Amino acid sequence: MRGRSDGGQKKRLIASLCAVVIFLGFLYVYYGSSSRGAADLGYGSKSLRKLGSSYLGGDDDTDGKQYESSTKFRQDEGEDIVPKTFPVCDDRHSELIPCLDRHLIYQMRLKLDLSVMEHYERHCPPPERKYNCLIPPPPGYKVPIKWPQSRDEVWKANIPHTHLAHEKSDQNWMVVQGEKIVFPGGGTHFHYGADKYIASIANMLNFSHNNLNNEGRIRTVLDVGCGVASFGAYLLSSDIIAMSLAPNDVHQNQIQFALERGIPAYLGVLGTKRLPYPSRSFELAHCSRCRIDWLQRDGILLLELDRLLRPGGYFAYSSPEAYAQDEEDLRIWREMSALVGRMCWRIAAKRNQTVIWQKPLTNDCYMEREPGTNPPLCRSDDDPDAVWGVPMEACITPYSDHDQKAKGSGLAPWPARLTAPPPRLADFGYSSEMFEKDTETWRHRVESYWNLLSPKIEDDTSRNLMDMKANWGSFAAALKSKNVWVMNVVPEDGPNTLKVIYDRGLIGTTHNWCEAFSTYPRTYDLLHAWTVFSDIKKKGCSAEDLLLEMDRILRPSGFVIIRDKQPVIDFVKKYLSALHWEAVATADSDNEGDDIVFIIQKKLWLTSESLRNSE
Repeated sequence: MRGRSDGGQKKRLIASLCAVVIFLGFLYVYYGSSSRGAADLGYGSKSLRKLGSSYLGGDDDTDGKQYESSTKFRQDEGEDIVPKTFPVCDDRHSELIPCLDRHLIYQMRLKLDLSVMEHYERHCPPPERKYNCLIPPPPGYKVPIKWPQSRDEVWKANIPHTHLAHEKSDQNWMVVQGEKIVFPGGGTHFHYGADKYIASIANMLNFSHNNLNNEGRIRTVLDVGCGVASFGAYLLSSDIIAMSLAPNDVHQNQIQFALERGIPAYLGVLGTKRLPYPSRSFELAHCSRCRIDWLQRDGILLLELDRLLRPGGYFAYSSPEAYAQDEEDLRIWREMSALVGRMCWRIAAKRNQTVIWQKPLTNDCYMEREPGTNPPLCRSDDDPDAVWGVPMEACITPYSDHDQKAKGSGLAPWPARLTAPPPRLADFGYSSEMFEKDTETWRHRVESYWNLLSPKIEDDTSRNLMDMKANWGSFAAALKSKNVWVMNVVPEDGPNTLKVIYDRGLIGTTHNWCEAFSTYPRTYDLLHAWTVFSDIKKKGCSAEDLLLEMDRILRPSGFVIIRDKQPVIDFVKKYLSALHWEAVATADSDNEGDDIVFIIQKKLWLTSESLRNSE
């Protein structure tokens, strides 16, 4: 009896021990995986460093406490707790793009369809996975080379990635020369220079003087799969502005190179969502061996280009399929020809490796197709200008009644279209007089801005500008005489005035400032924020997050112009030292309401680690 009792006790003891081991194992797996996930993301003391004495010219941080992101902008409540400093992200995050971070996709185990490029689309981190730290410049960072010299060369230290120079060495994308990276103007299809290639396209279309702007009729261009954007760079001398588009893919940093050069560019992909541009925005779309399967999903990607092209717009396609040398090329060419034929496109010109298709001027061809022809016309309730997070559809966007009647977009040639009231202004119920008044108001405001900046700014100080709330684009229009370009940003939840901006011959994108922008760090010289802080307060988003995002995309020595209410200005002033920004000027809005103009400059700073690595 005693033996059986002892055996039972032993069994109970073993069972208890097993239960404890299993419980401890569960705790280890649960908390261990959580901590590993945080470590992978770069959270904790290893990835965040206090700036304080570790940056060039910094103030000592005596309390050593790590900042926690908790305060928000409040206009009518008590004082917020303001940190002495923001922490600094680890140096490996010097090129962080929060909503296009592949590491985040892997760590969150998002189930994305790689075959349709869904992993290159925007996927923003949830609040608990935001970094909430300052993005450091890379070791040896220098103030960028000024435009127009920057078109042809940049500092290697600013974008220390040379793999494209080796990978594309036979195509003249870029060449490493000492401390600089040089851009000879070549591309995958135009090894001997984008300028000659552009002239050949104009010649194919019989444009006068081989000038692609066609006497001002071609102004806005979309370059898909742009590489380092040499095509867009050389269009600028013809008074053509291109939105150079490419994803953050295997050819990493191509858009970063484009923006460092001072060329308009944006991180984006033809995947599952519409591109963030309204319908009828571009006179010409371009693809030079952009490695896009245009036949996939019933031609949905080609139909997205169709949505974006104006009446009579062109698609210049340079690819092996255009000259069809083998069976596979012939098959693709036949299928593409059949598809664009059903879309009512016609061949405008074809030579060597390039074909140029032209979109119809009216809806007549669409109406004459056989019933049941694919692709179908889009539903009558489809808004072709809704773009923020809207899935693409394999359908043809018909023209508006105005475009059908006008047999075209009815736009004046450039540069007259910049100040001429555009036809789509009527979509918003605004009159020509209101448009002209807005243009004149912003002309005076921009003149005032430049007077305030005059002690700090010269003709070549700024190149890449962003208007964070562009309205009609009159801020950018007022800068026509300056050697700059402007990314006009229109809020995703406001009036979609971006189509008016494109009608003026300007470029821009839709965005929600509660999220990070689709660009690399240090890519803009000047940010203009007109009531942007007041707007995000109404949405309940963090003004602190917005400050950190503005700091991320602003180049060292760059400027911020804030035009907003006094409480906003007071809020921003409390964070200047934390961000290492300094006030340049403050001014009233000259009897235009209660807005205050506040101008700031970002200091150039380097972490001690960056300094050591650059020596």
